[in-house]
Amino acid sequence: MKIATFNINGIKRRLPNLLDWLRTAEPDVVCLQELKCTSAQFPRAAIERAGYHAVWRGQSGWNGVAILARGAAPIITQTALPGDPGPEQARYIEAAVSGILVGCLYLPNGNPQPGPKFDYKLAWLKCLSAHARRLLRTGIPVVLAGDYNVVPTAIDIYPTTSWDKDALVQPAPRAAYARLVRQGWTDCLREIYGEARVYTFWHYLRNRWQRDAGLRIDHILLSPDLARRLQDAGVDKHVRGEPGASDHAPMWAVLNGSKARIRASRR
Repeated sequence: MKIATFNINGIKRRLPNLLDWLRTAEPDVVCLQELKCTSAQFPRAAIERAGYHAVWRGQSGWNGVAILARGAAPIITQTALPGDPGPEQARYIEAAVSGILVGCLYLPNGNPQPGPKFDYKLAWLKCLSAHARRLLRTGIPVVLAGDYNVVPTAIDIYPTTSWDKDALVQPAPRAAYARLVRQGWTDCLREIYGEARVYTFWHYLRNRWQRDAGLRIDHILLSPDLARRLQDAGVDKHVRGEPGASDHAPMWAVLNGSKARIRASRR
C-alpha cells in the first residue's frame, strides 16, 4: 500500500497537476491539504474519473482537507480534530480505508509569532497529541499524514538564518512534535533517510526552488504495527518543478503486506 500526503495549495487551480501525479505515481491513499474551496466546489467527478473515491471538508478561500482512496471508499470517522479550539477551520478529517485509520491534517501555520495565531498552533498541537495518544491505545493501525507546519530539527531546513523568527522553526512547536513522535509514532522520511537532508516545501520567493532551499514540513507518522511494515518512503520532488505547481511536493510511504520491514538506503 502506497500512502501519500500532498498540500495541493488550491485544488481548483492545480487540479491538472494533481491528476497528472495521480496517474503516474498511483498512490493507494492520498491526504490533501489546502483545498481552498468550499465542500460544494470539490472536484469530485474529476477525482472519480481518475479512479479514486474521496471524502473531504472544504472551506472557502483557505484550509480544507481530503482523503482519496483507490479501490475502496473511505469511511469517515472524524470531520474535525477532537477538542480543536477553532472548529470552524477545516483542518482535520479522518477515515477508515482498507483496514487502516487515516488522519489527514493541516496544522496551523502560526505566523506571526508571538501572537494569537501562534497560540492557536500550540493549542492545536496539544489537541493532536491527545487524540494521537487515544488512537494508539485502541491498537488500530493508524496513519497521521499531512502538512504539520513544523520543521522538526535543523537538518529539516536548508542552512539559513532567514527563517529564525518564523513559527515553523520555533522551539515550542518543535518540542511538541518531538513529544508526539515519542508516543510511539514513526516518522517515515526520517526513518528511511536517516540524517540526510530531504525537503517537501520550497517557497515561491527568492528562487528557493531553484536553489533547493527547502523545508521538511509534510510528515507521515505510522503507528507501531504499521511501522513494522514500512518498506520505503520518499518525496516526488519533480512535481514541485512543474508549471503551475504547488509550493509543496507530494511525499509518500510504502507499506508491505507482512510485518517484515525492508529498510531502503538513502545515504
